[in-house]
Amino acid sequence: MKKKQLKLSTIIILFVCIVVLVSLLITDLLISRTINDNIESNIEEKAKIVSRTVAHSTIVKSGLEGESADRIQEYTQDIQKSAEVLFVVVMDMEGIRQSHPDPDRIGKHFVGGDEKGVLLGKETLSISEGTLGKSVRAFSPVFNDENKQIGAVAVGISLGSVEEALSMSHRNILVGSMIGIIVGIIGAIIIARYIKKILFGLEPITIAKILEERNTMLQSVHEGVVAVNKDTSISLVNKSALKIFNKAGLSSNPIGMPIKEYMPHTRLERVIATGKPELDEEQTINGVSILVNRVPLIVNDEVVGAISTFRDKTEVNQLAEQLTGVKSYAEALRAQSHEFMNKMHVILGLVKMKDYNHLNRYVKELVSLRVDEVSTVTSKVKDPALAGFIMGKLSYAREKNVALTIECHDFIPEPKDPTVTHELITVIGNLLDNSVETTTNSDEKEVLMELFYEDEQFEMVVTDTGEGMADEMLENIFTKGYSSKGEGRGYGLFLVKESLRKLNGTLHLESKVGSGSTMIVQASYKEGKKSD
Repeated sequence: MKKKQLKLSTIIILFVCIVVLVSLLITDLLISRTINDNIESNIEEKAKIVSRTVAHSTIVKSGLEGESADRIQEYTQDIQKSAEVLFVVVMDMEGIRQSHPDPDRIGKHFVGGDEKGVLLGKETLSISEGTLGKSVRAFSPVFNDENKQIGAVAVGISLGSVEEALSMSHRNILVGSMIGIIVGIIGAIIIARYIKKILFGLEPITIAKILEERNTMLQSVHEGVVAVNKDTSISLVNKSALKIFNKAGLSSNPIGMPIKEYMPHTRLERVIATGKPELDEEQTINGVSILVNRVPLIVNDEVVGAISTFRDKTEVNQLAEQLTGVKSYAEALRAQSHEFMNKMHVILGLVKMKDYNHLNRYVKELVSLRVDEVSTVTSKVKDPALAGFIMGKLSYAREKNVALTIECHDFIPEPKDPTVTHELITVIGNLLDNSVETTTNSDEKEVLMELFYEDEQFEMVVTDTGEGMADEMLENIFTKGYSSKGEGRGYGLFLVKESLRKLNGTLHLESKVGSGSTMIVQASYKEGKKSD
């Protein structure tokens, strides 16, 4: 099952959300760590300053030496409130509290176990949990005027302030994240709509698919296609165009080149300048003639380039002559007309000479010949188009001084599919033309065409006394464009092969140089209307 592609707006929104979330998550981690470090550093520094201040107080020193001990509690309470710390505890050298936020705890031993260092005369810092909770503690020793340690001061600042600051930071970041995501989503929707408007409402995957399909279509067309932009640089060339260009000796990689440099005699620049199309015009590229259509490319009433479609003129001419059997029909009608005019001239001459005996005999012979030919063909071949075409070929052969004999051994009904007639005319016309043409230079100028029909199978055998064909020619005779009669030939038997392919037919060819040729055609031929 093919995975469903996400819409452009969805992709942009997801991308923006991910970017915002990742950015703010990293920011949160960095800020939290920085804030934590800064707050702890500030708390430690504050605790040290307060503890040192209290340790240098004369009230504390005199109180620890036994003079006015009650004033220590009062003094530390004032310092605690002023400095906004958790506690200020003064202890003697035994670790016995001389002050405490809770007066009931005065006279009791300091709790925490982290006071040992300060009682040895060292200033220390620690994080410990005491009777008032977890706190940062700064310890400073107290020395008298003789520089003898007489006690210590412990100042504690609750770590709750650190956690509170971090919580506030997290809340601010969370709020910022939500605002960032909302703004990002709104911005993503606006951008997605703007992009889709530019892309005519199509999704990127749809555009890619259309582009691939259009490019495949473009490369598949038989006509050459060349497009240029407004600067007259070549932006597109399909395979058929490259084939014609190669035939004309031009470069096979023209993309990006100025059209004037690649094709000096092009008129695409004029089409861009005028904005008017030029249709069905002939152009020559290094001796290769092509038929060209040039059309401007107009977007929002502005000419942004031009496109040219073209085809090899030689190929167009050959197709015009060969395809659909037009050439064969025309040749047959022309031969009949020519033969008819010749006979009318003979009759006219005999009338003017008033030689009625010869005129009578000539007309009888002519009528007898025509009756025999017509009756032979029309009595057996019931398709009018096919019968008329064969009659035309008889006239064509007589014009070429070749004796063409038609023998219909079986009754040939009209075909069920009318296109069968067209394909058979292509086959018969090209084979008879080849036989008549190759026989014109022989001493014996005879061609025999035999027609058979049985079990919905049509068979034709054409035998001539012509020049025959060598083995090399027999191998290539059905190749398009191959001919021993010069350029611009070699399409007849190729078309015969194509017509027989459509008819599910076959062609068997036997030939020997100097001994003529025999061609046997078999094809599917379903009967249409039943004869009475």
